[in-house]
Amino acid sequence: MEEPRNYGHQHPLLLLNEDQLIVADCSMCGVKVSTPCFSCAQDCGFYLHKVCAEPPLELNHPFHPHHPLLLMQNAPYSSGLYICNLCHLKGNKFVYHCSCDLDFHIKCALFTFNISENHLKELEHVALQHPLICPKSGDRELEDGAKCFLCCEPLANYTYFSLDCGFNLHKKCAKLSFKLNHVCHRKHPLVLQFNSEQFSCKICGETSGKGLGFIYGCSPCKFAAHLKCVSAALDLVIGDKRHEHPFSLFPRGSSFICDACGIEGSYASYICCTCNIMVHKKCTSLPRIIKSKWHDHHLFHKYFLRIEDFRVLDCIMCNYEVSTDYGSYYCSECDVILHVKCAMKDKDSYEIVENEDEVPNESSIIVIERNNAGEATKVTHFMHMHNLMLGPFVGGYENSCEGCMLPITDPFYYCTECVFFLHKACAELPKMKNVWRHRCREPLALISYKGIWCEQCWQISNTFAYECSECESQICLRCVIALTPGTRTCLKHEHPLFFYRDYKGQCNACGFTTTRAGGAFCCKDCNFVLHLRCFSLPITVRHKCDEHLLSLTNHDDNSYSENHYCDICEKSRHPNRWFYHCAKCDTSAHVDCVLEEYPFLKLGSIYEETGHPHALTIVKKKYNYPDCDECSKPCKDVALECSESECKYIVHWNCVAPYPLKWPLRWDM
Repeated sequence: MEEPRNYGHQHPLLLLNEDQLIVADCSMCGVKVSTPCFSCAQDCGFYLHKVCAEPPLELNHPFHPHHPLLLMQNAPYSSGLYICNLCHLKGNKFVYHCSCDLDFHIKCALFTFNISENHLKELEHVALQHPLICPKSGDRELEDGAKCFLCCEPLANYTYFSLDCGFNLHKKCAKLSFKLNHVCHRKHPLVLQFNSEQFSCKICGETSGKGLGFIYGCSPCKFAAHLKCVSAALDLVIGDKRHEHPFSLFPRGSSFICDACGIEGSYASYICCTCNIMVHKKCTSLPRIIKSKWHDHHLFHKYFLRIEDFRVLDCIMCNYEVSTDYGSYYCSECDVILHVKCAMKDKDSYEIVENEDEVPNESSIIVIERNNAGEATKVTHFMHMHNLMLGPFVGGYENSCEGCMLPITDPFYYCTECVFFLHKACAELPKMKNVWRHRCREPLALISYKGIWCEQCWQISNTFAYECSECESQICLRCVIALTPGTRTCLKHEHPLFFYRDYKGQCNACGFTTTRAGGAFCCKDCNFVLHLRCFSLPITVRHKCDEHLLSLTNHDDNSYSENHYCDICEKSRHPNRWFYHCAKCDTSAHVDCVLEEYPFLKLGSIYEETGHPHALTIVKKKYNYPDCDECSKPCKDVALECSESECKYIVHWNCVAPYPLKWPLRWDM
């Protein structure tokens, strides 16, 4: 037998027989070797797979016909490392490299080469040692979500080969034609190849996701199609109960805009001659009604909308315009619209509604009286024993909302029998609500007067909140309302704001950079940005440093640097960071100094979650600071005081509150 190339190794190589046990890695590709393989005659630990010992220096790969793959001892990068475009594993030894920045392990390049050239002659030998494994056999690889390396579909879908070289391959994929003719591209035959240019499939319109992937393609026409889309027979007629008429196949060689989703399609469309619409195959079965985490009411699929006043409607998920000439999901009650692609993007974010009469989430209020304009002027709320009236109310603006603890502003409801105020927006929230930013699928339940740590803003409050029965986390009403999709207004900015989930930039209020995971409120017309926490800051607030209300201010017009200091802590302030200010007294203070640790705990409310025998009242002493019964230090901040007059028990909130309700995140501005 001809001795293999040794690639600079100083000793001759010997071919080891199949009956010898070897525990070593191949010195060329780094993968464990098994016999038959080559070993150093001097027994110095140098081993080569048989396939790695005789690779061609230049490989004209049928799956990549544009350029040859060159065998290199090291990857042409400064680190010497590379990631194989086929198996996605790192390599630091020999590599097949292409000038178009494709890199392959030797075993990956040669195995796929053998598939294309020899029609799996190599696999016939492997199959003798590894019989076909039935998907129902409970193989561990199936549990790990292993996929066929050729079609990228789960192994569990079909019978497959499991190979020593690390690849898994469906039996049906082993018989794929290298070249075929297809009705969607009659000009030229389609060739099985790597999707090195990441083309999207012309039949379904989707990309193959991460990695290189395989496609049937026509390079001159830049036509690409997924293996599963080419292999699947195109139905001549599709009938689905979600549309009243059947759809008929209309193969064509040019692009079209799908009337169901508004996205471009090509080559394979389905038409309904009765409705005069043309759609993707996948859009023939779009659900007619869905319940989405992004909206409280049912959303109906519409092929087009007539907007009489020529308004522009923006998708509440991505905040970009929705063309009403094509399909969308729409709530006529709230004038809310979503792109079909946005509504369908995450399967866990929506449910298909089969019964149109199914009642959405139950309202928290019952309307008793309405005015001539249809506004609810007298209501009952399930969290309060008395009827509530729609404001205005003299003196009401000096109070805080029982739901969110922010200052009362119009419109609001008030109780005529006790001191109870609710913003109209807080009162109208349903008993159960889906919050799109919460990870669990089930809706959250409205709760009240329970100490909570908000998972969104990391603040502690004891007013209204939504609680998840699955993970037991809570979200305060400030965040629930702020994160309700749609346009938002900010008193410190003239343009509407929209929440972008993946935005990264500097917050105008605090100056810190937002993270992509956190998102931010942004203005489409300028570079104005706000964190969620900064967006929900109280516009006005009281503090013992001033007899008047302090107003949230976004810019200090005073150009003298000596005036940029805080009247509470007497330290310097940044002139372009938001602060609280009294124009009458010229008092200015840091946001953190004014709000302190627990701005959203309702003073005077009862807290019963401690080991004390009596109910405790949440208090904040202004001048007289009694000693804490737990730590013996003065109670200068929020404290819990016994409601029984003869009992003098008082403790710091931090001394007895559960761990999650201590030390909320503070504003550093």
